[in-house]
Amino acid sequence: MRFLSMVRINENSGLRPSEQLMADMGTLIEEMSAAGQLIETAGLRPTAEGARMRLSGGRLTTTDGPFTESKEVIGGYALLEAASMREALALTERFLRVHGDEWEVECEVRALDEQCGPDAR
Repeated sequence: MRFLSMVRINENSGLRPSEQLMADMGTLIEEMSAAGQLIETAGLRPTAEGARMRLSGGRLTTTDGPFTESKEVIGGYALLEAASMREALALTERFLRVHGDEWEVECEVRALDEQCGPDAR
């Protein structure tokens, strides 16, 4: 099964990844990729460079970032391959623990609905 782990951060915290964190994250990404557990991962650019589009009552509206009403935003994602939600959570735990004690990071983990994707049968 595939799972999406969405990384929620407070982009206004002022924290920037250290060289050590980036090195440790690189090692973890290599290990999980080689094991076939990590399909894809990426960080997202700041909300100031993004936009939100909404459909409501048949009307489309677009709002340019930054999104000041949002305390936490999705700062990145990991597409995981795991046998169960329990395994996906264990993989996500490894990612979170790499950050150490100074970071406040939350991940929302959800299974992909395989009936909706390009491989749907």
